[in-house]
Amino acid sequence: MSHRTATAHRDQHRYDVCVVGGGMSGVCAAIAAARNGARTCLVQDRAVLGGNASSEIRMWICGAHGANTKETGILEEIQLANLARNPAGNFAVWDAVLHDAIATQPNLDLFLNCSCTGTEADGPDDARVLGAITCWQLTTQTWHRIEATTFIDCSGDGVLALDSGAWFMQGREAMDAYDEDIQPSQADNRTMGNSILLQIEDTGKKVSFTPAPGSYRFSKDDFPFRLRGVKGNNFWWVELGGLNDTILDAERIRGDLHAVIWGVWDYIKNVAEEKDEAATWDLHWIGALPGKRENRRFVGHHVLNQNDVRTGSFNDVIAYGGWSMDDHHPAGMMYPGKPTVFHSAPSPYGIPLRSLISRNVRNLLFAGRNISATHAALSSTRVMATCALLGQAAGSAAALATRHRCLPAAIASEHIAELQQALLHDDVWLPGRQRPINPLSQSATCDAPVLLSGNDRPLSDDDQQQWRGSPGEAISFSWSSPQQVGGLRMVCDSNLKDLKRMPCQYPAQLKLPDELLRSFRVEVDRGDGTWHTAHRCDNNIQRFISIPDLGEATGLRIVPESTWGQNDSIALYAAEAVHQLPERSLPDLSRPLWANRCAQVAPSDLAPPENTGNGRNVVASA
Repeated sequence: MSHRTATAHRDQHRYDVCVVGGGMSGVCAAIAAARNGARTCLVQDRAVLGGNASSEIRMWICGAHGANTKETGILEEIQLANLARNPAGNFAVWDAVLHDAIATQPNLDLFLNCSCTGTEADGPDDARVLGAITCWQLTTQTWHRIEATTFIDCSGDGVLALDSGAWFMQGREAMDAYDEDIQPSQADNRTMGNSILLQIEDTGKKVSFTPAPGSYRFSKDDFPFRLRGVKGNNFWWVELGGLNDTILDAERIRGDLHAVIWGVWDYIKNVAEEKDEAATWDLHWIGALPGKRENRRFVGHHVLNQNDVRTGSFNDVIAYGGWSMDDHHPAGMMYPGKPTVFHSAPSPYGIPLRSLISRNVRNLLFAGRNISATHAALSSTRVMATCALLGQAAGSAAALATRHRCLPAAIASEHIAELQQALLHDDVWLPGRQRPINPLSQSATCDAPVLLSGNDRPLSDDDQQQWRGSPGEAISFSWSSPQQVGGLRMVCDSNLKDLKRMPCQYPAQLKLPDELLRSFRVEVDRGDGTWHTAHRCDNNIQRFISIPDLGEATGLRIVPESTWGQNDSIALYAAEAVHQLPERSLPDLSRPLWANRCAQVAPSDLAPPENTGNGRNVVASA
């Protein structure tokens, strides 16, 4: 018998942009960088994407308060795709939606189950350059060394601070450090804690529950806050760990949280005065992994603070927040008072690009809950819809730095208008900024000028900044001489009051917004007075629509035909003919991923096995 020895496989890679961390900020950062022309990779240490929103943790995607402040861009695109594919609110389908958004994106490679174990950085303490990271991929037993021009840390825990020398903050600042009146008088290492979530299901029949051994046992005196039985919420308040280090003590915190969450369900089923309401409810799912709120925060060119959240205005605004400064007590479930204090914050408020760029590692950006912010400001910016906007901004900025062959800081100082216009075009709303209208539309006679306002959403409940018409009623552009129409940009009504959340209770039902445009056609007049159909869509599921290359025309018209709710009235927020659409590398969904894999298999590899006559099959050699 022969013996073999093995060593771990080693791979080398080179990219323009490397994104570490596959939560909502990392997903949006990677897609944005790749779409904007940068060769990009996404490194994720789990088997699924989504981070706190994934099937492993299942936290709601929360964002800015208010009826007209819903985050759009890549996040809205993904959430609408989920509504179309996932009517039952199945988290396995949600995982697949996130995976497919990455897997179908050109210029983008995905490394799942791949943990960053080290960094390579050079230079003085205040001007370092990150050259490469080393990662271990558990499933392939492979070491990956990834070089990149620009790195984006979306890991939440700031993993790229390890060995790189990147400056970071941790814990709560003293009140006088940034003149923040909601901070403690003395700085400390306390943070907000971690939560294990559970999901429940009404089975329609009586279901008993026996707690697991080791479960914590609660009495009726233990819940002076928030517990509302099965009619409550997603159990976000089952929280521990803020008195510890949520990285170094992660496994201990996870074990304690499991004991607590089993005890919470035992209390609801067997102890609470309202236990009869829970008689038919069963435990649908319990998290294996806690969701984190806070750990390392990088030091950027600007440290966002409480006063910025409340009154700040920035020339380099690239995203916005609007969640309250939601400061959880570090003791979590051990604290007898309210689990959190909601300090007021306006919605929306701007967030600057400088808070996404490392002050001392020159080619490092970050997005998510690890941006350059004080503990107080983080308590608002940490929610995932805000993090998704930060991710799209960071990815777009990194791609722009690749295009201009400059450092990220130069984007903030020299190319910020170009970045802001790119984000506005890609349906990212920036408070206080209007999207510039293309000269081709400005030169046209248009029977719906409201669509050329540069604001692609209502700015108040009584705002009439939208076109409304009946199915079949056309929106027309005309020119006195033939024009080359390089594309058409449209923004539909996707009901920004609908948060498009995955469910926390079952049974559930998700659906596309009734208001969303479903079918439409685009017609052009080539100069002969006849309308020709240049584009048709029968099952649109997106708010933002970009149609390239409509050719030479003296007239163009958009004919909306139906919505997903079969409404009598159809609404659009923008429709704009352009000389040329910005270059974007968009997915080609006409060919399945599996077909692409099959196309790479040599015909000889598919030959039937040869029968050697001795009962053993031998695969034919190529």
